Amino acid sequence: MLQTLPTTSHARFIALRLLPNDDVIMALRQIMKEQNLKSAFIAGCVGSLTDVVLRFAGREENRYLTGKFEIVSLIGTLDSQGEHLHLAVSDENGIMCGGHMMPGCTVRTTLELVIGELEQVTFSRQPCKHSGYEELVITPRK
Repeated sequence: MLQTLPTTSHARFIALRLLPNDDVIMALRQIMKEQNLKSAFIAGCVGSLTDVVLRFAGREENRYLTGKFEIVSLIGTLDSQGEHLHLAVSDENGIMCGGHMMPGCTVRTTLELVIGELEQVTFSRQPCKHSGYEELVITPRK
């Protein structure tokens, strides 16, 4: 059942490249702050990672992987207080692994990103009685 009304907005896009050893989440948080982004999303991503830190569904502990990984998918939303990102990677043999992206994922050779921002809304996170987690809240921007 739909819990909120759909909200429309125009978007702008920022393209950037992260360099070897950059921590992806720390870089995203810095971009959010520098660009004063209020309602961002990952529009596109391609690149590779050396260190991968994931949290799997329903688990509290993180999974740490080190090696040569290609990003198969990175998707999610970002706001001024945090992010909700899901990452899928494949190793040198094409074996895939994915989950909730955690800090500590580091760029191996390059990471090309396109970040979008919805200009007429603001994202925030508030406790949700249905999930028990802090979930996305979308409000019109003033």
